[in-house]
Amino acid sequence: MYIPAAFKIKDDSEMIEIIQVNSFATLFSTYEGMPYATHLPLIFDETQNCLMGHFAKGNPQWKNIEHQHVLAVFQGPHCYISPSWYETNQAVPTWNYVAVHVYGEIELIEKEEELVNSFNNMIAKYEGKGSPYSLSEVDAQLITNLNKGVQGFKINISRMEGKKKLSQNHSIDRQNLVIKHLEEVEQSNEQQIAHLMKQNMK
Repeated sequence: MYIPAAFKIKDDSEMIEIIQVNSFATLFSTYEGMPYATHLPLIFDETQNCLMGHFAKGNPQWKNIEHQHVLAVFQGPHCYISPSWYETNQAVPTWNYVAVHVYGEIELIEKEEELVNSFNNMIAKYEGKGSPYSLSEVDAQLITNLNKGVQGFKINISRMEGKKKLSQNHSIDRQNLVIKHLEEVEQSNEQQIAHLMKQNMK
């Protein structure tokens, strides 16, 4: 990823937080000599320094992916920045955004116990505390059929790189103008970018 110095995220913990908050990723690998991508949730496992996920067995991407070096892209909030918000019109439009790229080697999960554990970790993350749903209450045969229909995997992380392009290359006055206009837009991405810009200016 092209990352000018002003936009580089240097802190691994900040990149991990972005991964955890924006965990629906795009996983890129090579299949039959061509780039191939799947959109899927990936869970960061701090103890193993890896990402955990599952392919549908019908998705051919998993069939030759083991030991490939792959790229997982986590896209955070992003939005258009209009030059009309600046103190002068002698400027061009741009786009503010946050993203993390994770590189690593794929290892397929073959043990049913490890696969079920990864299901439980994913369910716990997305269901949240107090949810009435529990995988332990699902019929055992349904779980067996589910295991047959998916291919679990982990990405053993070799490198991460993060970028937050939040108008840092502009003056503080101009950044404040951008924040003001973003906060007037009733869209989640714009609101999140305004919040991140404020945090970044501290």
